[in-house]
Amino acid sequence: MSHLIDVHTHFMPDRLLAAVWAYFDAGGPLLGRAWPIRYRAEEQRRLEVLRGFGVRAFTSMLYPHKPGMARSLNDWAAGFAERNPDCLHSATFFAESSAPADVRQALDQGARVFKCHLQVGGFNPNDPLLDDAWGQLAEAGIPVVTHCGSGPVAGRHTGPGPIAELLARHPALRLVVAHLGMPEYTEFLDLAERYAGVLLDTTMAFTSFVEATSPFPRAELPRLKSLGDRVLLGTDFPNIPYPYADALEAIEQAGLGAGWLRAVCHDNAAKLFAI
Repeated sequence: MSHLIDVHTHFMPDRLLAAVWAYFDAGGPLLGRAWPIRYRAEEQRRLEVLRGFGVRAFTSMLYPHKPGMARSLNDWAAGFAERNPDCLHSATFFAESSAPADVRQALDQGARVFKCHLQVGGFNPNDPLLDDAWGQLAEAGIPVVTHCGSGPVAGRHTGPGPIAELLARHPALRLVVAHLGMPEYTEFLDLAERYAGVLLDTTMAFTSFVEATSPFPRAELPRLKSLGDRVLLGTDFPNIPYPYADALEAIEQAGLGAGWLRAVCHDNAAKLFAI
């Protein structure tokens, strides 16, 4: 694939990224295993490497782990997208009273995709503090890449239950389930079949690193193929413990066909973001 759109890549302020890398280096409790960072380099070098893989558009997924961080992260991301026009302007939010205003400001700044990390944030997506924020995102039709599956380690509010409840209240939400919903693949496929706005990203799926602990059920491959217009390429670059090419080879080896692969690696995201 010469042209890729990767909807799940991480760029964030240097201090925050250093803290994230330190967490990975220490094998923090949300990881459950050793996790060497493959693409540890300064920002400009990481951009060069990613573009060198043929990635023509990507995201700067960032996420707060406590209240009071979202707005400054969103301001940083707005500047990053301005400096790097091939980055899809990304934003985030946290379950706090400022969430509606934070989301509104990010939308006004031009955010095209949001990140919601229920595992790291440790909040319930159905917290009443977030209802207005979700409503704005649903109305704007802005995709929200959401780490909601219980992999690699379950959180207090991960799993399909909270997301099913959220979608029942905001059925128009464009929710992108990160990691294909690992390890609750089946339940998140159910939600994607039930709600037309639910998409899935392939981040780390089918790689030997993930298959060792959370294998994708082969019986579900036909359903994944039939949802082929709602699956997007994601990788978690640079925070992956294997070469970028391995992520691409892994989804190719799922054996769902060249048309499915082309749609996942480029066409679906190109349509979603009007690239």
